Amino acid sequence: MRKVFFLWPAVALAISCVLSACGKPPGGAPPAAGTPIVGVITVQMQAVALSTELPGRTVPYLIADVRPQVNGIIKARNFREGSDVKAGQVLYQINPATYKAAYDSSVAALAKAQASLTTARLKSERYKELVAINAVSKQDYDDAAATLGEGESDVAAAKANVETSRINLAYASVEAPISGRIGKSTVTPGALVTASQTTAMTTIQQLDPIYVDVTQSSAALLNLKESFANGDLQKSGSNAAKVKLILENGRTYPLEGRLEFSDVTVNQDTGAITLRAVFPNPKADLLPGMYVRAVLQEGVKEQGLLVPQQAVSRDSTGKPMAYVVSSSNKLEQRALVTDRAIGDQWLVRSGLQAGDRLVVDGQQRAAPGVTVKTMPWSANAQSNLSATKPASVMVAKSAATN
Repeated sequence: MRKVFFLWPAVALAISCVLSACGKPPGGAPPAAGTPIVGVITVQMQAVALSTELPGRTVPYLIADVRPQVNGIIKARNFREGSDVKAGQVLYQINPATYKAAYDSSVAALAKAQASLTTARLKSERYKELVAINAVSKQDYDDAAATLGEGESDVAAAKANVETSRINLAYASVEAPISGRIGKSTVTPGALVTASQTTAMTTIQQLDPIYVDVTQSSAALLNLKESFANGDLQKSGSNAAKVKLILENGRTYPLEGRLEFSDVTVNQDTGAITLRAVFPNPKADLLPGMYVRAVLQEGVKEQGLLVPQQAVSRDSTGKPMAYVVSSSNKLEQRALVTDRAIGDQWLVRSGLQAGDRLVVDGQQRAAPGVTVKTMPWSANAQSNLSATKPASVMVAKSAATN
């Protein structure tokens, strides 16, 4: 019992020591916060290649609706739907019987007119000699000359009828006007077609090459022209007209295209202008009507400022801002004007200068006028400087844990 009596003061003394070392007495001052450490980069000017990603649709390079030019019954269809056809290939055969008969009749009428013309010409030549010696009257010669003229006109009209009937007979064989891929047929053998029908028999589209029509706001186009005029952007040589394509599934189309032209009219409803690019399409991967995104190479900004996106935050009004470290290691808040995002970086138009030390990591504890310590920041660094605690706080926390 005597041993237990003497142990109680020792235990009380130990508890008192732990509380004085690990906790803080009521009303005591907190440990010093220390000087914040921030990760910085030195802003440098560099040449920046600019591009624009615009939505668009694929459009066939050539397209032709096949319609009949004569009336008749379809006798045969000479193609497989969805196959490739050549210009001049016979697609449909319309019953040519009536057109063949009309052609033969016009040929016979031409032969008759030519025979009559021969007789009229010989008679006119004889009367010309006889009227010179007053063997026939002047009136008879004039009648013979007039008959010759009528014969010549009849022959010309007969030749025109022959050509017309020949054309109609040829139209009985419906040919492909262009080379390309043919779609489904709207008629089958036995169907009646007419020259005035509005429904196409089929459609042919040329897919290699293929057009891509994209839209860009007229304001963006004006800004781009002003940038070139002011010298802010430089054309990047042959690359200025190159276009890349991103497909609906996010895959990049392997072949590059080129910009063909921009429309001369602004859409009054959308305020956009249409740009047309042409792409090679040897495997027919691009089909008409597909939604794509075209990446247009605009040019090169020789003096561009690129900064990591995590270095830029927003103020209460939503405007971009960032912190820089002055020569006296104090934080300064800068209002920025950004142009666009390029990858994981912002292209800054104003607010920063070459040589500025930009705070990229540790902004959570940043405030204007605060003195900080700096360390180089790297995109591969995994440390979070904003969570770094002063040494005194860490020691106290460790003691409390123990």
